[in-house]
Amino acid sequence: MRNALSLGRIYGIELRLDFSWFIVFALVTWSLGAHYFPMNYRWPDSTYWTVGLVTSLLFFASVLAHELGHSYVAIRKGIPVRAITLFIFGGMAEITKEPQRPRDEFLIAIAGPTVSGALGLLFRVLYLAVPDPAQPIAALAYWLSWINFSLGVFNLIPGFPLDGGRVLRAIVWGFTGSFQKATQIASISGRVIAYGFIAFGIWIFFSGNWVNGLWLGFIGWFLENAAISSYKQVALREQLAGVTAREVMMTDCPHVSRQMTLQELIYEYILKGTRRCFPVIENGKVLGIITLHHVKAIPQEQWAMTTVGQAMKPFEQTKRVRPDQDLFGVLEFMTAEDINQVPVVEDGKFLGMISRDRVLDVIATKTELGLKI
Repeated sequence: MRNALSLGRIYGIELRLDFSWFIVFALVTWSLGAHYFPMNYRWPDSTYWTVGLVTSLLFFASVLAHELGHSYVAIRKGIPVRAITLFIFGGMAEITKEPQRPRDEFLIAIAGPTVSGALGLLFRVLYLAVPDPAQPIAALAYWLSWINFSLGVFNLIPGFPLDGGRVLRAIVWGFTGSFQKATQIASISGRVIAYGFIAFGIWIFFSGNWVNGLWLGFIGWFLENAAISSYKQVALREQLAGVTAREVMMTDCPHVSRQMTLQELIYEYILKGTRRCFPVIENGKVLGIITLHHVKAIPQEQWAMTTVGQAMKPFEQTKRVRPDQDLFGVLEFMTAEDINQVPVVEDGKFLGMISRDRVLDVIATKTELGLKI
């Protein structure tokens, strides 16, 4: 998620808050402070909102702990985790690649609900340890116990992209030996469950509880889209299996001089061709990369006075991929870095360029011809 606020790192994992999180945080705090606690406890008005705020913060800390559970096991299995993002529908750990064994998939998937269950038990013990159940600390612990148990159970629903869907995929994968088949079954299960959420949400909406009806409908919509995109991603991974960057990179990239002005670059290269990214080479040495993005960062009135050398990204600072890197990994890398093209480099030597459009063109052409990549 690109529109996210970075909070720092835990064990090398970047923690992010998507801006949609602030909406759900406000809703949970309001629901607790204005409705749940006033309906069940007699406290001063200010206490309702204070306890509501603290409870809401601890709830999202629990969601973060749930995702850290997934991340910890993934890292122990040798799978890097790029980031954890909290957003309107909960949390998401960006695990960089799929597990290679059904057992690893199962352990990573079950870790999150296990953490939620443990937190639910912990808060239950805290609730029972408080002599007066009407005390704010007891009320807070009771709600957090219930919500963590609920979070764990909800995530065990056997449909992608929920943890239960990944558990289902691990089981089917273990029995069939086919990762793609297991993903297809888990995705279908996820879509059926999503449609169930949507239908139930519509029924609740027309029964008069329109807020919960809309919320369930949105959850169903999110799950349905996530289930489809998850399967498409796996299908693409299978389609690109064994293909490397070297096989699809462009080696005939026109190079430009660093003395050239941006105006010359635009009218002599960009507008006359389809390329949007050029290596800057002098005496056979690559000095940097200039892209349309770099040009757009310079005000138009300065194009005639600004050279390519001034606007380019120095080569040593440029994101790059190896020629033997698998193509799906290259696509994931470009998506994560929010770039549309990347140089292919080996031992410091520039070999060519690979772009998102180039990869998609290759896929489309071979699919049209009925060829398997």
